[in-house]
Amino acid sequence: MHAILITEHGGPEVMKWTELPTPSPARSEVLVRVEAAGVNFIDVYFRKGSYKMTLPAILGVEGAGVVERLGPDVISVRVGDRVAWADRLGASSPGGTYATHVVVPEARLVAIPPEVDVQTAAASILQGMTAHYLSHSTFALRAGHSCLVHAAAGGVGLLLCQMAKKAGARVIGTVSTDEKAALARRAGADEVILYATQDFESETRRLTSGRGVDVVYDSVGRTTFDGSLGSLATRGMLVLYGQSSGPVGPFDPQVLNAKGSLYLTRPTLGHYVATRDALLERATEVLGWVKSGDLEVRIGATFPLREAAQAHRALEGRATTGKVLLVT
Repeated sequence: MHAILITEHGGPEVMKWTELPTPSPARSEVLVRVEAAGVNFIDVYFRKGSYKMTLPAILGVEGAGVVERLGPDVISVRVGDRVAWADRLGASSPGGTYATHVVVPEARLVAIPPEVDVQTAAASILQGMTAHYLSHSTFALRAGHSCLVHAAAGGVGLLLCQMAKKAGARVIGTVSTDEKAALARRAGADEVILYATQDFESETRRLTSGRGVDVVYDSVGRTTFDGSLGSLATRGMLVLYGQSSGPVGPFDPQVLNAKGSLYLTRPTLGHYVATRDALLERATEVLGWVKSGDLEVRIGATFPLREAAQAHRALEGRATTGKVLLVT
């Protein structure tokens, strides 16, 4: 098999196209031929060393492809099945999904509906479930709620705008360009703030007649954190689920009191799909919406697997919209 291997932390240049032995599936595992792997900011964090991992390593946590070989005791999938996954918890072999082949535990696989192509499944499995838990569980939106979605034209942002609108909430999005603003509006954003030329905190206050929003979904981190807190209504919630601009520094929790008895949470998808039942429930609803056309998945860019470094440069340079995929 071939994979993108890193042997040191650093910039995109540390990602190397490498030939490696193809792993064998252990008990209750399958070997999947990867057709599309998702590119996410968490991959950037691991590459840079912001998140710890043992080197050498293969990046990538999600993907979709075709089952090629079964380990002992596998009962729910067959060779030739099309499957997707958002993590490999419990896998016997190390290595991520920036590869032509990967071993995935049977319990972490989701069947791709016949009506959904493999690339769309890869583009919607992790980010779709992320948008789902954010809008349905962390802060369960409903009619009458208002929310601020940062990076509203990104992979999660576009899906989150759609789900928030589906729930009946008023959606305000932040983006960097007019092109991205049009995409956010198409996804359901009622108002869009161009953060490069407008102060999103004051604009959010203006758009809500001074009240603020019930929830801010913030994947940006360091550069938006203070403004996100300042955009909340009394007893509002800041959902900090990423750090594309860098980690948030230490802060005094008394700020939450002073700004209106605010809530702050730092969730992650793994805790919302920790069991097989939870994974299937969330994935089935997301892929069902994709199948029916109720959820539009935008694949903004695809790169050949061996050009993973260029995909990272595009993602970090804010040059992408929607989902970025590596294809084999």
